[in-house]
Amino acid sequence: MTTTEPTHRTGRAPHAGSEDRPTVEITFERYTVEELYRIAVTAPRLALAPDVAAKIEAGGRYIERISGEDRHIYGVNTGFGSLCETRIDPAEMVDLQHKHLVSHACGVGDLVPERISRLAMLVKLLTFRAGYSGITLETVERLLELWNADVIPAVPKKGSVGASGDLAPLAHLALPVIGLGRVHVRGEVVEAAGALAELGLQPLRLRPKEGLALTNGVQYINALAVDSVVRCGELIGSADLTASLSIQGFSCADTFYQRILHETSLHPERGAVAANLRNLLEGSNHHTLPGCNIAQEDPYSFRCVPQVHGAVRQTYAHVRTVIEQECNSVSDNPLFFPEHDRVILGGNLHGESTAFALDFLAIAMSELANIAERRTYQLLSGQHGLPDFLAPRPGLDSGLMVAQYTSAALVNENKVLATPASIDTIPTCQLQEDHVSMGATSAYKLDTILDNCEYVLAIELLAAAQAIDLNEELRTSEWAARVLREFRARVPRLDEDRQTSIDIERSRDHLRTHRAAWAAALA
Repeated sequence: MTTTEPTHRTGRAPHAGSEDRPTVEITFERYTVEELYRIAVTAPRLALAPDVAAKIEAGGRYIERISGEDRHIYGVNTGFGSLCETRIDPAEMVDLQHKHLVSHACGVGDLVPERISRLAMLVKLLTFRAGYSGITLETVERLLELWNADVIPAVPKKGSVGASGDLAPLAHLALPVIGLGRVHVRGEVVEAAGALAELGLQPLRLRPKEGLALTNGVQYINALAVDSVVRCGELIGSADLTASLSIQGFSCADTFYQRILHETSLHPERGAVAANLRNLLEGSNHHTLPGCNIAQEDPYSFRCVPQVHGAVRQTYAHVRTVIEQECNSVSDNPLFFPEHDRVILGGNLHGESTAFALDFLAIAMSELANIAERRTYQLLSGQHGLPDFLAPRPGLDSGLMVAQYTSAALVNENKVLATPASIDTIPTCQLQEDHVSMGATSAYKLDTILDNCEYVLAIELLAAAQAIDLNEELRTSEWAARVLREFRARVPRLDEDRQTSIDIERSRDHLRTHRAAWAAALA
């Protein structure tokens, strides 16, 4: 990824302020999940490296050459899906691509956030850079013009089965290229035709294979995956932090995170979590207090934090690798290899790898919330010298009693949502596409699980802070003292009952504000 000074790729005037951004050049290098996410969120101008542009141009010329030949070329001179044996008259090949986009734009539901549309565009560009999709340089540059002018396609959330490509959402992503659909512009959603007119752009007339190239592949579910993977990484770090606060508030032993213990394990992720706990707990006297379990056998939700959080990290690392490989691969069908003069049809439009990965991550993140809820429950249990429900005056005050109910409800929902979507398939297209990944459902479920996980960790943070405040003999670690100072500036100590939902929302906002920094500071 190369960053240069702002450049002018066309003579057209982009929206105000867009010329002030740096330009990121798309190259053949492998992009990390974090790099892709950062590009989508910061929205620099995009350009193609010269060798990438040359590769795309060569692929487009190859399609132009072979499209006039008297042979069967799927998606160029044939119908789509089970209509693959229906030949199209050469005079209608351009109409075929236009009709493909409009007929496949079947998405429903709320629009995904603009950053997801940007991610999908970006991952699509990574497929196009290989030059094997048969798309023309003109069409790719139109996508860049829209990005650079901050005119981003509006994509309905639902409609993909995660194979045959993400046909419905990617069709919506491509509609503005031909002047149709809707786009995000300056915080509003408007008709694409008007936005293009404002930029002085005419709708493109797609050439053979281009409509199919725009809709084939699983860039949509990979975009959703990138977004979730980045979020997961931050929440995993936050979970180590909230656990360390709970450990102090509950006066736990100091045995279960010692280095010598974790040197007996061949799981390095456990050692990483234990190292985080040692760092986060350094200077605390929690293990010396009267409330500490004399047998040093704390409940599993505390004592097994390295094992459970470590297992979540293992899953996260696997998923992150899979999604990075997916985003940097070519996802399309058919593929055209000009250097070998070959057209190859295959299955690079199937999202099984992404679907499996997201389902696996959903299970792991559900467990991360599950063990956090158990720690919250223990903090409210009236043990280890803490008052019932962390209420200063139990009985008159209920304290955080029902905050745990909310946590339990969210954890229950997560357990239901953690059932894999990828174990199901519903045949489509007259059994031509008889096995699909359902990866989009995997992505939607994971997104909800992460929302719930965020709340569960926020409730643990709320309870742990209250427990620490009520644990009068506790001397916290420096880490905890700093975190609690910042937290108490937003969420005051609970001295008598008040509307707890307000505190929960404030706690979640605090976690959202700090989770990236917390994760970056930990192993």
